[in-house]
Amino acid sequence: MNYISTRGAGIGERHTFSDILLGGLAKDGGLYLPAEYPRVSADELARWRALPYADLAFEILSKFSDDIAPDDLRALTRRTYRADVYCNVRADEDASAITPLKTLGVEGGAPLSLLALSNGPTLAFKDMAMQLLGNLFEYALAKEGRTLNILGATSGDTGSAAEYAMRGKSGIRVFMLSPHRKMSAFQTAQMYSLREPNIFNLAIEGVFDDCQDIVKAVSNDHAFKARQRIGTVNSINWARVVAQVVYYFKGYFAATRSNDERVSFTVPSGNFGNVCAGHIARMMGLPIEKLVVATNENDVLDEFFRTGAYRVRGAAQTYHTSSPSMDISKASNFERFVFDLLGRDPARVLQLFRDVEEKGGFDLAASGDFARVREFGFVSGRSTHDDRIAAISDVFARYGVMIDTHTADGLKVAREHLQAGVPMIVLETAQPIKFGESIREALGRDPERPAAFEGLEALPQRFEVLPSDAERVKAFIATHTGL
Repeated sequence: MNYISTRGAGIGERHTFSDILLGGLAKDGGLYLPAEYPRVSADELARWRALPYADLAFEILSKFSDDIAPDDLRALTRRTYRADVYCNVRADEDASAITPLKTLGVEGGAPLSLLALSNGPTLAFKDMAMQLLGNLFEYALAKEGRTLNILGATSGDTGSAAEYAMRGKSGIRVFMLSPHRKMSAFQTAQMYSLREPNIFNLAIEGVFDDCQDIVKAVSNDHAFKARQRIGTVNSINWARVVAQVVYYFKGYFAATRSNDERVSFTVPSGNFGNVCAGHIARMMGLPIEKLVVATNENDVLDEFFRTGAYRVRGAAQTYHTSSPSMDISKASNFERFVFDLLGRDPARVLQLFRDVEEKGGFDLAASGDFARVREFGFVSGRSTHDDRIAAISDVFARYGVMIDTHTADGLKVAREHLQAGVPMIVLETAQPIKFGESIREALGRDPERPAAFEGLEALPQRFEVLPSDAERVKAFIATHTGL
């Protein structure tokens, strides 16, 4: 397996999975993708159907990481995907399934289900990939005798998932940027209450996109990146995305009886990493009918999939909503899909994303390329605060199931794209406790709180407030690494 950049670097060169694991962005500022997507045969699909999650993860990941010894990779997936790690299940769920499927009912002639992805240590779907990434990083660093300083950005869930996965890991420090005062109280407490000396929380005066821009600016300062040994855990990191491919296969197997059936997935989307994994699963041959992109009021992605125009917003035009992990107006993983949409033409991708930086976006509606969006199965929709409050209330009243605000966005949009006879799987984003204020508004009661998180918000918090300035962040990193 060889990897290339969406902007052309690596074509004609050899880049293995281990080469790009610790690095993040390619040297030309692009994102890594396989030179070719591996295809899954009918025999493999049949054999994989009965596998436990850890062994399914091994089978899929081995197609992308042939430079890791099979015994080592199998040990890593079995260490990661254990019932005692993904133990924060609801009363009627089986922890051994890792990602249990909950069927709500039949609506519009389509079975409607939730794929539970938030049973991990931080109660968010980000744990599914981040726990593996922590083990992969520790494995690779120990093998090479290296250390790594991780720089990441979060709008809520990525940060806590990364910090819980990396805390106490040998040879790793984490510098996590988050928008100051723009996460829920629970999300903030999860991150800022950690006391491990290898964890540093930086509250940036701005929005998530400012945090993400700083990570990219630091990554593009190649001398600083090399000197400080900077890596990333954001979904610009290929290993994060490919780890998420696994649960699309697992969800498909849980929702179907044979591999002749097709299913659709709805994915609450901000940075496009989660639904990008679904795109990759579909390119591998998983029988996916539709990939439904659900946004909140920050509807950059919905606008593109409806009109062909990709128009990023600045901080002043980015709304602070009740589904804050999706308060993103510049979807960094979107470039991976555009690369495929344009026939893998890196020169065109480079020009389009230069237009994003210089002109604020691009428009493919008149180019003929936009018509191919439907060939890739993509449709989209938008949800507002009133929509998600209504969805939370309806699902609880109708099915007795409590969902968080982001999952509610997904459910609202999923209902707009139901197709009779085709199961619709909504990817759950987080557990409701992370967004208690909205749950109380919708249901008039507090959300369920796993026992391990009692008193979380009352714990002392440790963080540093910095302006939205890449140079200030670099100075902080240098001071706290001693390099």
